[in-house]
Amino acid sequence: MLAAGAAHAAAPVAYVTSEKAGIGVIDLDNLTLEKTFSIGASGPRGLSLNEDGTRLVVADKNTGELAAVDTRTGKVVEHVKVGKNPEYVRVHNGYAYVTYEPGETGKPEGKPGGKPGADDDDATKPPAEIAIVDMKSWRVIHRVVSGHETEGVEFSRDGKQMLVTNEGDDTVSVYEARSGKPITVVKLAAGGRPRGIKASPDGKEYAVTLESLSKLVVLDAKDFHVVKTVDTKLGPYGVVYGPSGNRLFVAAGRDKTLQVFDAHTYDHLADAPIGQRCWHFSFTPDDSKLMFACGRSDAVYVLDAKTYAPIKQIGDLPLAWGIVTYPPSDGSIESR
Repeated sequence: MLAAGAAHAAAPVAYVTSEKAGIGVIDLDNLTLEKTFSIGASGPRGLSLNEDGTRLVVADKNTGELAAVDTRTGKVVEHVKVGKNPEYVRVHNGYAYVTYEPGETGKPEGKPGGKPGADDDDATKPPAEIAIVDMKSWRVIHRVVSGHETEGVEFSRDGKQMLVTNEGDDTVSVYEARSGKPITVVKLAAGGRPRGIKASPDGKEYAVTLESLSKLVVLDAKDFHVVKTVDTKLGPYGVVYGPSGNRLFVAAGRDKTLQVFDAHTYDHLADAPIGQRCWHFSFTPDDSKLMFACGRSDAVYVLDAKTYAPIKQIGDLPLAWGIVTYPPSDGSIESR
């Protein structure tokens, strides 16, 4: 295992889920699509890596499974039945946390320009759940009832709490990370549809994006009251604190814009154009670049992390969904 981890460290890579092509592997030294491998039935979305980078766990919406992929061979070595419409995946302390929706067979995207919530009947659906998978036995050890349409998963900096965003009922649910025991539910602005969530580097705050209201909400990490509300461009989703802790990055997906804010005052600093439906993004391991999975552009967009100037587009990734790197980087899915 240690040898495999060292090999990965010598050749940094990014893994990108493509809902139509499988999993793309990007060589980060050359910024090229090195290879693409399938996990069987198409439809991979959420993804996360184990600590040494030897296993990539992926949510497959078409099979309702969590697939564990050997990153050296690209072969699926474990299948775990999760439930309908699995979407977001986070690995934390040897466990995979997977969101899914028992009342759904698959969730269509909202219509561009449509009214927020116009076609929703979230109140009549069963709530979403989070499956906690032991990555040693590859069994679901807990199923945690959440809110409606659970979207993002984050952990407190001390690792003791799990927070999830529920876009269908405008809440953030807080749990004990290991047991899944509920702690509290934080109600946010009606119709906001919270999606991305990220803990600040000092662990004192959480940044939450409200997609339908085009807002960024900052929560106090002790009692979860709203510290600040910040306007964004249209449709914010992915959110990342920069490695230095001084900048906060938001992907405004509907406006095809990366927005940069001061991570302490939340003043707006800069904007940069990105592709279409760029929900998730990540720094590279050396912190020099930002990489965006842009689903409706069928590509990964690469920007300079300091100047935000475009560097490259890496194509052949139809309906790109999420992106993570090895060695680990700060991103909208994973954090260092």
